Amino acid sequence: MDFTLNEEQQMLADTMARFVQNEYEFEARRKRLAEGPSAALARQMAELGLFALNVPEAHGGIGAGAVETLIVMEGLGRGLVIEPYVASAVIAPRLLAAFGSEAQKDRFLGPIAEGRLRFALAALEPQARYDLENVNTRAVRRDGGWRLDGAKAVVPHGDSADWLIVTADTGHGVALMLVDARSPGVAVDGYPTLDGQRAAEICFEGVGVDDACVIGTPGQGLELADWATDQGLAAFAAEAVGAMAKLTELSCEHLSTRKQFGVPIGSFQALQHRAADMRIAVEQARALALMAAAHVESTDRALRRRAASAAKAMAGRSGRYVGQQATQLHGGMGMTDELASGHYFKRLTAIDMTWGNSEHHVERYGELL
Repeated sequence: MDFTLNEEQQMLADTMARFVQNEYEFEARRKRLAEGPSAALARQMAELGLFALNVPEAHGGIGAGAVETLIVMEGLGRGLVIEPYVASAVIAPRLLAAFGSEAQKDRFLGPIAEGRLRFALAALEPQARYDLENVNTRAVRRDGGWRLDGAKAVVPHGDSADWLIVTADTGHGVALMLVDARSPGVAVDGYPTLDGQRAAEICFEGVGVDDACVIGTPGQGLELADWATDQGLAAFAAEAVGAMAKLTELSCEHLSTRKQFGVPIGSFQALQHRAADMRIAVEQARALALMAAAHVESTDRALRRRAASAAKAMAGRSGRYVGQQATQLHGGMGMTDELASGHYFKRLTAIDMTWGNSEHHVERYGELL
């Protein structure tokens, strides 16, 4: 296969590199951690077309593909960007474009492309760990719509979302619903995560949802939630590749500048072997991230799920290995907040735990064989 970027893809990669260099230099990022995601930076990302990437051209978007999304996610990973992106710019537009009604497309896709609406995928529950099928949230019929009651756990950037993508048991199957986060009865408890990003616990008590906000049919929710999650898994795998690649570069730079016994420690063969193994781990993760990008929108459900799980499992395993090696190569400094190394390791650890760690996805992959 030819993995060479075409001219437009290379321009996108260059745009991401400039954005990270200009706006997400490490010390600037450290200052932003105390402030949280920046609305000004989100607007700048929208001006660059990053939120329009997965929106069809007919609705004001760019209509790009999964490879372009991979390029953007690698760039975000290299910069450890904390602004919410995956649910709003990858999952929501793809989900609505593929399965939404015409009214839903007209209502949401334009504002998504302009960066004016934020979404969060709220599919996992406190008792469910990584099991999408374990749904205790209930949707009961009422005039013109549904009454929603239940809770969702560890929703990435759930406290900054305008709309929540929620699974709920109707008694006749699971539905996937769009819920206005400002609706009466929605309680959002947001908190910072170890990697500088945010998540939320969300409770629904008597929340009204119109029929027009159900995606697909009321019994199609698990299928659609599984599809949506796979889009996110592929994106997170690509982000992990970017973070790993940058962390490996930082580690090699440290080996070339840190001296011991009068020579750079990178001259020691044992440490050269470690650096080489880190690069191998990055390329293994990149190969499977590319495979996921190639198959994540496939109509073959088993193929799509295998590709997404393989990429996520390898991202978790390679990310852990690269992070551990980087910490050891940096010595005690690798554990400090003043050095970028630890921040990358934290983000890689958080990605591994999002929507199924490496062990979970190895098991899921095995079940699909």
